[in-house]
Amino acid sequence: MRKSLFRLVLAALTLTAPSANAFCGFYVARADGALYNKGSMVVYTRSGNNSVITMSSDYTGSPAEFAMIVPTPKVLNRDQVTTVPADTVAHLDRYTAPRLVEYFDYDPCAVVVEEEMEVVAEAASDSGPTKRERYQGARSLGVTIEREFAVGSYDIQMLSAKQSDGLAEFLRGEGYQLPDGAEAALKGYIDMGMKFFVAKVNLDRHATEATQELEPLQLHFKSKDFMLPIQLGKLNGDGPQDLIVLALAKEGRVELKNYMTKEIPSDINVPVFVAQVFPQFYRAMFDRAAGQNAAFLEYAWDMAWCDPCADDPLSHEELKSLGVSWVTKAEAATPDLFVTRLHIRYSKDSFFEDLKFAVTENRDNFQGRYVMNHPFEGKITCEEGKEYVAETRQRIQDEAKTLRELTGWSAKNIASNIAKTVMRRYR
Repeated sequence: MRKSLFRLVLAALTLTAPSANAFCGFYVARADGALYNKGSMVVYTRSGNNSVITMSSDYTGSPAEFAMIVPTPKVLNRDQVTTVPADTVAHLDRYTAPRLVEYFDYDPCAVVVEEEMEVVAEAASDSGPTKRERYQGARSLGVTIEREFAVGSYDIQMLSAKQSDGLAEFLRGEGYQLPDGAEAALKGYIDMGMKFFVAKVNLDRHATEATQELEPLQLHFKSKDFMLPIQLGKLNGDGPQDLIVLALAKEGRVELKNYMTKEIPSDINVPVFVAQVFPQFYRAMFDRAAGQNAAFLEYAWDMAWCDPCADDPLSHEELKSLGVSWVTKAEAATPDLFVTRLHIRYSKDSFFEDLKFAVTENRDNFQGRYVMNHPFEGKITCEEGKEYVAETRQRIQDEAKTLRELTGWSAKNIASNIAKTVMRRYR
């Protein structure tokens, strides 16, 4: 069996952000398999009270069959649940991911036009009781199986429950192991009147398909609440968890209402060797920044344009598949659409409330952007060149200091890497 539950090719992460470790629901393992989330990305399209949530995650563990449980505000019908190509989510991820750009210094002894170049981030079913017996057994535990249907490789159930211990017992009776603390987390959502979306991956059926990759699941519903439930997601966490929310709205930025939204450090000059270790750099920087209950803004931009563009714009078909219904095909080149990328890290000891969002009219553009300036490597024969060399040495020292402050990396290691990538005259 493949390691990834949802194929999320974070190509941009080869030179950008750290992998995520969270999910707005939790996984329920079959048999004795331990199951942990190892990645989560949610595309949340919001227009009025209309919500479209596309969920993409990774897992570790190898149960023969497992389920994913997500609280929803109401019972969903078959036409409200679909799948989306993983490449579409990966494309939006690359388009919004923090990016590294590079500039090359011109010859200080010649008058030339400065040229900019961009580094684009590449970053076995068991026999069991009859359907009637299952429904009767569920009702005896205060659980109602509201809907059952299949979508792609998934078997979907919509459940409502009167009490958490009855729902937990029903799930265990279906052959699932619940993580510790499941009853308490379930009770909070039952008390709120929420329903439960259970997406069971049928690996036997999936194995007959041409591809072994599972597509992200997508839910469509109306709700006055613009929120993501994360308490269940904590149950499968074996440490701090990360969640990337890619929010699409017409008006402007999406921000958290019940927690702070802060901009990630950006527009910072870094040594040129960072290009070789950008994932490690970004993880180290985020680790130092994320020590509080806050969402970190990594990207916010009008999707009618980008500067620099980390990937091609999304097509009309891709936008439509993510729930952007107000942009026509003729408008796809310059859509009336704003994208927000939020990076949230939480644990069992933080973020005790579910995430509540608001669409704002703030259309200020922002991106996590890190700049490398390559010193001139040709011959320097003029008097002005001496001043350039002195200024460049100071610039490299300043870059090293900034890198040390951002990441906590040792001065010795930074100096060693600079020495490997910068000519001697600049050291």
